[in-house]
Amino acid sequence: MRRDSRRGKNRENEKNFENKFLISGSIVLVLIATIIICIVLYAKQINSKSNSGMTAEKLSSLTKTNTMQGNNIITGETNTESASSSIGKSVEQSANSTSNEINNKSTGNNVASNSTTSNNKKKSSKSNSKATEEKGEVVKKEINFIQPVEGEIIKEFAKDNLVYSTTLEEWVTHLGVDIKADKTTVVKAAADGVVRSIKNDPRYGLTVVINHDDQYQTVYSNLLTAEFVVEGESITQGQTIGTVGNTAVFEVSDESHLHFEILKDSVQVDPNIYIKGD
Repeated sequence: MRRDSRRGKNRENEKNFENKFLISGSIVLVLIATIIICIVLYAKQINSKSNSGMTAEKLSSLTKTNTMQGNNIITGETNTESASSSIGKSVEQSANSTSNEINNKSTGNNVASNSTTSNNKKKSSKSNSKATEEKGEVVKKEINFIQPVEGEIIKEFAKDNLVYSTTLEEWVTHLGVDIKADKTTVVKAAADGVVRSIKNDPRYGLTVVINHDDQYQTVYSNLLTAEFVVEGESITQGQTIGTVGNTAVFEVSDESHLHFEILKDSVQVDPNIYIKGD
């Protein structure tokens, strides 16, 4: 029995030794494989660095070549065709720009040439204006608007804020000005133009719209009559176009007045900015 137990223990010891040997061998193999992989990666890094160094050397040599060729173009030693065949259109363009910059610096007369050019432009513009006057061409003048009726402005232009309407009993926008005037007061055209329309507006009553130059329009509302003009008629500044009434439903509770608007490019603007006295 003792011999058998000893033999069992010896076998267990041998198995343990074999297991330890296998584990140690596996660890050694892993270490060796790791070292080999590290060596291979390091070798690749060295090769890539050497290749990048060669690339940098090639780039520097190409840059030096381009510079030499650009200098040759400037001094006249080589022509544009040889530069284009050797390094392409991009190098030719850069060489040409460099040549122009050096030539401009070498002259030392940039300021004088610029002033001379500006003087020539002024002279040419003057000569063109004289030629235009001699040809009799029409030059557009700035439009000046007059107030269509004499009176106090009782309600201002209010596009971005609100004003109180006594008729509607609420706060509303107001895209024109209301000029106080008695009924039957003569309404005059604020500027030269062409009558676009004569209509009964559901809000502002009898209304005349006149087109002017430079995409301006004037609107005359709350009229009593508009029998003095017809649609399509050309009118002059100060010409009678109607009389003040009380036909505006939205402003019927207000004092007798003319509702007057000015539009630029179909957008209402503040008439106070454009109206000038007679």
